Amino acid sequence: MTVPALVLAVLACAGIIALGVRFLLRPRQATAGFGVAPGSTRALTAIKGVRDITSGTVLLVVWAAAGQTALGWGLVAAALTPAADAVIVLTNGGRPATAFGVHGVTAALLVAAGLVLALG
Repeated sequence: MTVPALVLAVLACAGIIALGVRFLLRPRQATAGFGVAPGSTRALTAIKGVRDITSGTVLLVVWAAAGQTALGWGLVAAALTPAADAVIVLTNGGRPATAFGVHGVTAALLVAAGLVLALG
């Protein structure tokens, strides 16, 4: 029973990644496919809010279930989000100070804390 569950879990993870890539490459189609009107700022901010809450919750569950080493590697992986946020800010007319001072620093702190926990 474990192998089928693992296969399903990996397929689900790949599907989530594919959906994320679709939002980056085909935003209008992805937004419509999600079920909201393209350009709906409120819908997109709600989506981001739920994703941020989920990201934090998943890391806490990893810590509780698997310990600090797994949490550390999870933090390193999670640093992708603020690093990408910095790129998004820079490529969409945002302030470099915000890109680097908020998102870049967050990514660096996640990597630093993650490596200390994972390797320490």
